[in-house]
Amino acid sequence: MASHFFALIARMRYIDRWGLMRNTRPENLQEHSHMVAVLAHALAVIGRDRFASAVDPNEAAVAALYHDAPEILTGDLPTPVKYDNPAIRDAYKAVESVAADKLLSLLPDELRPAFDPYVREELEPELLRVVKAADKLSAYLKCLEELKAGNAEFRQAAGQTRAALEKMELPALDYFMEEFLPGFTLTLDELQ
Repeated sequence: MASHFFALIARMRYIDRWGLMRNTRPENLQEHSHMVAVLAHALAVIGRDRFASAVDPNEAAVAALYHDAPEILTGDLPTPVKYDNPAIRDAYKAVESVAADKLLSLLPDELRPAFDPYVREELEPELLRVVKAADKLSAYLKCLEELKAGNAEFRQAAGQTRAALEKMELPALDYFMEEFLPGFTLTLDELQ
């Protein structure tokens, strides 16, 4: 029997993010996951090379690629809805767990163990911390992109997301924000 796991992973591009917000440019789950992987890899490299962190950059990138995979089946529930009420948050976690089970069941038995921790986000705590920081950073970059395009709809989300990033107390993240974040507010001509 053929496995449909990767065919479903490829459908990430059809899951839109920021469903309650007016966007100047839509963002889908596939491009978000790619950016989170880039950022998680960067944070892990910075952590390793500047702060003696033991998080493997390659593993951080892989974990980030799959961090939202269950949303292929559940869709993206907006953050204010997902986290505002503990009952909704817990129910959504249960739904995500069922979706992860379903996705993983589409893999051949011998491959499942290699994907299981990434799809379920059952990771070593420091690795999970890096992926969560990259996920939040990706959201903040989307806010900056929208604000740069004149979309005030993202002003409050940008402020809340920036505050959450600052509370993470992750040296590699602080370094990234100081060293690389300013470039995200520039135009193409200013970047060259």
